[in-house]
Amino acid sequence: MIRTPHGDLPTPAFIPVGTKATVKAVLPETVAEFGGRAVLANAYHLFLQPGADIVDEAGGLGRFMNWPGPTFTDSGGFQVMSLGVGFKKVISMDENAFQSDEVIAENKERLAHVDEDGVTFKSFINGDRHRFTPEVSMRIQHQLGADIIFAFDECTTLMNTRPYQEDSVARTHRWAVRCLDEHARQTAERGHRPYQALFGVVQGAQYEDLRRQAARGLAELRGADAAEQEFDGFGIGGALEKSELGTIVGWVSDELPDRKPRHLLGISEPDDLFAAIAAGADTFDCVAPSRQARGGTMYSERGRINAKSAPQRRRFEPLDPECDCYTCANYTAAYLHHLFKANEMLASTLATIHNERFIVRLVDRIRESIIDGAFSELREETLGRLGFTRR
Repeated sequence: MIRTPHGDLPTPAFIPVGTKATVKAVLPETVAEFGGRAVLANAYHLFLQPGADIVDEAGGLGRFMNWPGPTFTDSGGFQVMSLGVGFKKVISMDENAFQSDEVIAENKERLAHVDEDGVTFKSFINGDRHRFTPEVSMRIQHQLGADIIFAFDECTTLMNTRPYQEDSVARTHRWAVRCLDEHARQTAERGHRPYQALFGVVQGAQYEDLRRQAARGLAELRGADAAEQEFDGFGIGGALEKSELGTIVGWVSDELPDRKPRHLLGISEPDDLFAAIAAGADTFDCVAPSRQARGGTMYSERGRINAKSAPQRRRFEPLDPECDCYTCANYTAAYLHHLFKANEMLASTLATIHNERFIVRLVDRIRESIIDGAFSELREETLGRLGFTRR
């Protein structure tokens, strides 16, 4: 259980992503209706538009977006790096599917440049130049006012060399010290706002020694100020190979204190959720359920369904008869197919409700199975039915 000023969050839990202070295509009230207990927004995007000062003046992220429950913001480090290197990074990667950073750099201008103090980057919106440092990220996230915020880190890829990964882990640790100190200053100065929990972020890519080193370092870290601020929880970030996800989360969990929550950044696939929860992760976020929904790719109890495909055209039954979401209770697969083919905005709304509910409900069922001592049985049955190979 994670306790926040805006409510308790039973764990494990999936956190829907509202990057720009909105879960795309759905109302905040709808997020609550499909079972979402918290939302995660992005500091980078909200810094660029509308500006952290605007959100602060509105009373913080929750009040600004009319969301009464717990809120998270990530530090912006992932977006700065992923946009800066010129290709879309994801947490779970296939090493064979990506070129090296050096090859990409020959063909695209980098929008972000890392140095010891922070990152200089160009806005993807208008090309304006900005600067993020650990202190800037902390100040922005305090203005945004989320209940749980993340330390500014450098997010590497599997294509970075081992020496670069070593340097990056060390740099992220030094940035973490600065984040703790600035967090303590901001907390003292902003006593009119509820306390915000700060999570350190564990990097280290696919290397066991670096992951363990990073986790131990953050767990033992204390700020330099008199209050000796420490991290309230931990994020597990950076690129990793899908096949090694559970193993890497296990390495990190071994080194982190049991009493503090662990958030795995950027994960939502059913097999990944089971693997991560078994290895010790508590909460997760990912844009995939809503992003895939807007493209017509739908989860179901029998595997994925393409809502745009010809078999759905005359299917006058729910897209997933076993689903309890608003969409499946009120609309047919044929109607959803029509909406997508007609490019109607309602398609995205109904599809997003379904996909988000599917993942939220799955994690809720996993939580119940842990309480009941039936986790292994649920894992075998669910992954077998969905066609995943057990890892």
